[in-house]
Amino acid sequence: MCGIVGYIGKQDTTKYLLDGLKELEYRGYDSAGIALLNTDKIDVFKALGKLENLKNKVDNASLSSSYEIGIGHTRWATHGKPTELNAHPHLGEYSYVVHNGIIENYKELKEELIEQGHSFVSQTDTEVIVHLFENYQNKLNNPIEAFKETISRLDGAFSILLISKADPSKIFFFKHGSPLIVAQGNEEGEVLFASSDAPLIGLANDVVYLEDGVGGIASTEGIEFLSDDYSWSTLPTSKQFAQKDGYRFFMEKEIYEQSDVVSDCMLGRIQDNGIDFDEIDESLIEGIKEIKICACGTSYHAGLTSSYLFERLSKVKCNVEIASEFRYKEPLLSDDTLFIVISQSGETADTLEALKMAKNAGLKSLVVCNVDNSSMTRTADHTILTRAGIEKGVASTKAFSTQTVVLWMLALYFAKAKETISSEKLQEELHALREVPKSLIVEDKLHEKTRRLAKRYLHGHGFFFIGRDVFFPLALEGALKLKEISYLHAEGYPAGEMKHGPIALADPELFTIALMPQNLLYDKIKSNVEELSARDSTICAISPLDFELADDFIKTLKTDHYMLEFFEMLIALQLLSMEISIRLGNDVDMPRNLAKSVTVE
Repeated sequence: MCGIVGYIGKQDTTKYLLDGLKELEYRGYDSAGIALLNTDKIDVFKALGKLENLKNKVDNASLSSSYEIGIGHTRWATHGKPTELNAHPHLGEYSYVVHNGIIENYKELKEELIEQGHSFVSQTDTEVIVHLFENYQNKLNNPIEAFKETISRLDGAFSILLISKADPSKIFFFKHGSPLIVAQGNEEGEVLFASSDAPLIGLANDVVYLEDGVGGIASTEGIEFLSDDYSWSTLPTSKQFAQKDGYRFFMEKEIYEQSDVVSDCMLGRIQDNGIDFDEIDESLIEGIKEIKICACGTSYHAGLTSSYLFERLSKVKCNVEIASEFRYKEPLLSDDTLFIVISQSGETADTLEALKMAKNAGLKSLVVCNVDNSSMTRTADHTILTRAGIEKGVASTKAFSTQTVVLWMLALYFAKAKETISSEKLQEELHALREVPKSLIVEDKLHEKTRRLAKRYLHGHGFFFIGRDVFFPLALEGALKLKEISYLHAEGYPAGEMKHGPIALADPELFTIALMPQNLLYDKIKSNVEELSARDSTICAISPLDFELADDFIKTLKTDHYMLEFFEMLIALQLLSMEISIRLGNDVDMPRNLAKSVTVE
C-alpha cells in the first residue's frame, strides 16, 4: 500500500527515483511524486494517476544534474481523495516527507499544530509529520532531535523518509508497522531506500530490512541508526523483474505461469512416502490440538480451502479467521493451537497484527508467504515460502494457487505425523499433488472459450458463484476476481444456502457460475443449480460432466481427484474474469481503488 524510494549519491538521482517507483507502482497508483534537494532549493513534481504522468512532467522540466538527495512516493489513497495536493511528498516551509501507512492520531496533532500557527493544504494524515518536524526544529534548532521528537508523537503505522533544508545533506528515516529497506549502494557514499527489494536489486548488495521502531539518519558519510536493533543482509542479485513476455497483461502472464510456479513450489517437498519441509519439523505439531488460520482477501480463501483438507486428512480442528475481524474480537487463544497466517507480500497489516497477537499469547506460529525477509517471515516462528515469484497483477492468481498447494502439502505432513492417514490414501494424495501442474496448464481451447463467453456477461444485475466443500471458497475467489477487475457485482455462496434467501434474486439477468465437480458432491450441486434454473437464472456451468440445463458450459477434463478439478476450475474462473474485464475496457493489472500490498488496516 503505497511505495517509497529515496536516494543519496552522485548518480542520476531522478532516474533512480523514477525507476524505483516504477518497480513499486503495483503498491499504489492514485498519484506519484518526487522531491529533489540540493543546498539551494527543493524541486518537487507531482502527478495524478500512473507514474507515466509524473515522468512526463519531469521530462518536460529543465532539471539540474546536481541533485544528490531525493525521495519519491507512489500513492494508494487512504486519507483524502487522489489529487495533486494530496499526493506525496508533503511540504512544510522548508521540509518534505513521504510516508507509507496511517497516522492514527493525526487529527489531534493537526489541531495542535494549527493552534501554533501551522497551515495545512492537504486532506492527508501525512502532512502532520512534516509540520510536526518543523515545529520541533524551530524550537530546538537541531534536526536530529527534532526528528526524534516527531516520531515519538506519532501513533499508527508509518514508514517515513524526510528531507529538510535545515540539514540538506541528510535523509531522516523511520519504520514502524510498514516495510522499509535501507541499502548501502554500490557506489561510494551512496545510500538507497525502498519499500521492497525490487528497486534496489543491481544497485546495492548490503541492506537492512528495518524492524519496527528502527530509524536513523543517512548521508554520503554513511548511515547512523538511532538504535542497535538492526542487522545487515545480502540482497538477492537476480533482478527477476516481471516482464509481460508477449502477454497483454501481467495478470494473463501470471495465470499462464501457475503450472511452472506450482512445480517450483512442490520441488523437493514431495517425497516417495510423504511431504518434507526443510523449514519445519514434527516438533511444530507436538501438543497441537487445533489450527487457527488468519488471512485477508485471496489468502483467506486459500486458508478456507485448506480448512477442509486439514480436517479431512489430518483430523485436526481448523478454524479460519478474517484478520481484520480477528484483531478486535478479543479471541480466545490457547497454547495448544498452531497459528498460521497467509500473505502474498508478508506485509498485510491486519494479518501481521494478528500474528503479533498470537505470538504475544505464546502460540506457535507459521507463515505461508511469497516474500522472504518480509515482516511476517521475520516475526513468525516458522516460514514456508510459496516460491511464486514476483506477482505484478494486483488481482492475485499464482499466489493463490501456490498458497493452496503449500497448505494441502502441510495437511498431508500433519496427517502422516499424526498417523491419521493410511499409506494407500497418502499415496493417492501424493499422486494427485504431482498432477496439479498439468491441471494448471492453460489450454488454448479453454482460453478461447472464456474469451467468447465474456461478451455475454457484461450486463445484468450481478453474479452468483456457487460451490460446495472446497469449491465454496473457490466460488468466493472467483467472485472476488470478477469484482476486483471488472467492477461488476458478484458474490460467492455455498450452493446449499441459495434456497435460504439468495434465490429470491434469481431471474435471467442474474448470472450463476456453477462449479460442478465430478468427484465431490456432484448430485447435490446439480440439484442446487436446477433450483436456480427453474427460477430462470442464467447458468454457466463449469464441469467435466455435461449438464443439459446450462445456458453456457465450460468443460473441464475428467480426473480422479477433486483437487485436480479445483485447479482446472480455478484457471477457468481467472480467465473468464480477465476476459470480461478486457471487454469492458478496464486496466486489468491496476484496477481502481486497489493496491497489491495492503499495509494499512
